Amino acid sequence: MHITHHKGNIDTANFPSNSLETIQASLDAQADAIEIDVLALKDKDYLLVHDDELHSETTGKGAVSDCTVEDAQHLYFKKSINRQKYRVPLLSQVVDQFLKHDSPTRLQIDFKNYFPLVDDEVLHRLLHIIEPIRDRVTVSSPADWQLRKLHRFADWLDVGFDIQFYFDYRGFLQKINPQHPPYREGAYGYYDDHLLSLGKTWTTSDYLRDRAETLIRQVNGISTLYINHRTLVKCLDDGFNWFEFAQHYDVKIAVWTVNTKDKKAIRNAKQLISEGATHFISDTPISLRNTL
Repeated sequence: MHITHHKGNIDTANFPSNSLETIQASLDAQADAIEIDVLALKDKDYLLVHDDELHSETTGKGAVSDCTVEDAQHLYFKKSINRQKYRVPLLSQVVDQFLKHDSPTRLQIDFKNYFPLVDDEVLHRLLHIIEPIRDRVTVSSPADWQLRKLHRFADWLDVGFDIQFYFDYRGFLQKINPQHPPYREGAYGYYDDHLLSLGKTWTTSDYLRDRAETLIRQVNGISTLYINHRTLVKCLDDGFNWFEFAQHYDVKIAVWTVNTKDKKAIRNAKQLISEGATHFISDTPISLRNTL
């Protein structure tokens, strides 16, 4: 079983997500992989944050894209623990951290610059920063257009595609970002803006197979598809197994985000293991491994 530490989090350490401290704790624990969120700064580097507005997670204000590397030196996470403040790190600092740590742990970079860029400097910047650990890094994103360009610029890069902007099962979720597609629930019960979902003409399993084939071919050279546990279980109930399908393309399925406090997620994870799941993403990786 392969478990990725979501945002660097590890159950045995109480540090802010995406901080150097929690990443170090995960490295010391010999994590299979560590996932971090990055957004491009105005110049030179990337900031480890999930949202594009600084005030959401940090002591700063304004857009991340307007923040310089010099400005970033004064940023702290809003979350303080035991009255201790934690700096918001740069991607280059994480790369240095990996270079200094002798372990097989991989770094998964969740690329959060979703919208099309004016030019390719931001992409070339990313490749330049991560090149020293090129054999230990994966760049993932729902923004397939960014992944296609990155793979075109660097065929050595391992890339993973999160399909959530194209295909998703949301069930009874209350919090849905209205800015992120898909925008409507299709005839087969999945959120999908594709023409195929407008009417229920095929069997659900045939519809799912066709959508899976399209999505798995959408980015050349992908090693991994990232799919939430709700979607995967719903597809199984409808007669389609993503794990068996992906094997034909030599692609892994990574299941997100499975935390031990989420009883539904644990039930789903156990079912998915019986159907072929081997890769999980979790904020509680140690207890998840013990549970599963």
